[in-house]
Amino acid sequence: MGVGHLVELKSPAEYEQAWKRWSLVQLPMIPERFEWKTAAKTRKQFHIVRKFLQAADEIIIATDCDREGENIARSIIEKAGASHKPSKRLWINSLEKNEVIKGFQQLRAGDAYMALYQEAQARQVSDWMVGMNASRLYTLLLQRKGIKSVFSVGRVQTPTLKLIYDRHMEIKRFKPEPYFDVEGTFKAPTGTYKGKAKIRHKKAADAEELLKKHDIGKKETGEVSEVKVSRKKIKPPLLHSLSSLQTTMNKKYKLSPSRTLEIAQSLYDQPLKLISYPRTDSHHITNNEFAYIKSNLTKYQETAGKVFEPATDYPGRRFVDGSKVKEHYAIIPTKKIPTEAALQKLTADQRKVYMEIIQSTIAMFHHDYEYDETTVTTNVKDLLFFSKGKVERVKGWKECFSAKAASAKKDPNASPVLPPLEKGMGVDAAVSIEEGTTKPPSPYTEGQLINMMKTCGKWIEEDEEAKTALQEVEGLGTEATRSGIIKTLIRQEYISVQKNIVHVTRKGELLCEAVEGTLLSKPEMTAKWELFLKKIGEGDAQKEAFIEQTSAFTRDLVEKVPQAVDALTVSEADKEEGKGKKAAKSEPIVLCPACKEGYIMNRRNFYGCTNYSNGCKQTFPKTLLRKTISPAQIKKLCQSGETNLIKGFKGKTPFDAKLKLNEGKVEFVFPSKADKS
Repeated sequence: MGVGHLVELKSPAEYEQAWKRWSLVQLPMIPERFEWKTAAKTRKQFHIVRKFLQAADEIIIATDCDREGENIARSIIEKAGASHKPSKRLWINSLEKNEVIKGFQQLRAGDAYMALYQEAQARQVSDWMVGMNASRLYTLLLQRKGIKSVFSVGRVQTPTLKLIYDRHMEIKRFKPEPYFDVEGTFKAPTGTYKGKAKIRHKKAADAEELLKKHDIGKKETGEVSEVKVSRKKIKPPLLHSLSSLQTTMNKKYKLSPSRTLEIAQSLYDQPLKLISYPRTDSHHITNNEFAYIKSNLTKYQETAGKVFEPATDYPGRRFVDGSKVKEHYAIIPTKKIPTEAALQKLTADQRKVYMEIIQSTIAMFHHDYEYDETTVTTNVKDLLFFSKGKVERVKGWKECFSAKAASAKKDPNASPVLPPLEKGMGVDAAVSIEEGTTKPPSPYTEGQLINMMKTCGKWIEEDEEAKTALQEVEGLGTEATRSGIIKTLIRQEYISVQKNIVHVTRKGELLCEAVEGTLLSKPEMTAKWELFLKKIGEGDAQKEAFIEQTSAFTRDLVEKVPQAVDALTVSEADKEEGKGKKAAKSEPIVLCPACKEGYIMNRRNFYGCTNYSNGCKQTFPKTLLRKTISPAQIKKLCQSGETNLIKGFKGKTPFDAKLKLNEGKVEFVFPSKADKS
């Protein structure tokens, strides 16, 4: 019944009227007491829920068993005036019928989870404080330097942008350097193969000196001095979490992370209900899920078109471990198995995502993938050349996956197949010096951003505590928010994605240059923040202490950032970046009528709220029935709820009308005779 967040924090202007205007003298904006309000878009639903809560003798909370689930429920209960009523908590990590029934039979005391609510509130308040103050602070300071744009800043989105920027600058500053390898092409009685000496040289003269030292010409004879063959086994891949699904779908099909989440959600929702809950960080399932998958395995195989004799039907801990399932288990197919006709009714992208989930699920029953790795050493006048080869022996679980997707892009680093070779075998050798050039790091793909956010702790070297903290909280963002953060960076025009490659815009560069050196630019801040929040959720720290620390951090930003931004060098080209058409795109038009926190902006194809990353979905069309809607008309619509008469809409016949705002939606109001006259 909650349908997400029905209650949200008030906007700055709802605390103090002076905070409605963006001004440096009003910063920092820190209310004495934070207050919540009902969300404009879901106010009707809130009243329905409040009616039930006020009539209830006891409340059972059955939202997700995590801090945000607790926050959604407790915020509604408190705003509805029902927090004095006794409550129980349903706490389950499986949606199997018997587990749900068991959960209701073993309801826990609701008060036992109040610390999670305190944790979520601390996070919500502190995000508000940092986001509202830092966004205004950097926007106003950069505008003072002549850059006419609005800069959205946040404790997760900004360090994420900075990590992308760091890779961008690494590529930009990279200077290619030549290198020289000594290579050999060897002709054995059984076939031809290539090898390479281990030493790489920076100068051609050094490579030539090596050949001279061994008295090696272009044509020589040699001998196979060693052949090592080792059998390698690779276990089936883990079941998908949302992150791994997003990364995989981007790599195989170039689907963006947000698109993959959207598709997965559609497969989870009614009426399809084909997969389990997609916003999960787990790669494991419980014995309950394994039992139904095992009983339906043949049907899943037939659906995937990958029928094989299972190597095992035992619930191995690589996949089945209830202790590693927190709120939700891995993404797997449900008991509902679609017919061929139902599959064909899915969109092409839905079929791709569903098949990936089915294939990864049945793969856990298959054999390991096995191959022989051969390492050959070839001796040419005591100069050793090394070759590696690979021969597939058991296809195993790789049979489960689409051959088309798997071979969509050939791995340039794949090992070649070597001819049969034996120790002591003589070879003809053609030796040469091959020149190469060092290459810069590759830019991120959109799918790689998900993994970059999740594993960003591994790049920290100087701060072991921060590194450990980031690994413990699994990096920046959560499974549910990472794709949204990437989408926000695109929407804010900090990054662009072209042919799946991520580029940093000049606007993104400017913000990163401005936040350089501050905690806002560092993932460590978020990690330490999350560890403190975790302590609140465990009852070992206080919400008030955390909020006070964030207040101190915000005050420190307002005090110190102006000096740093004033020292920033801004070119005339940067100032031009925000002028004319682009300035209109970037300047706030009006306070958002829905959330009353963000501002309506002129985007490329629509008008939208800057508070999108915090859940505000308010948008307005830029063109309606072939009539362009101007920023001035949007401002009037948001401030007054209705525009003046607009002429020239083109329906079946041309007509004139006013636009009216009704619960976030735009409606036509047709003129009366008085209006026409």
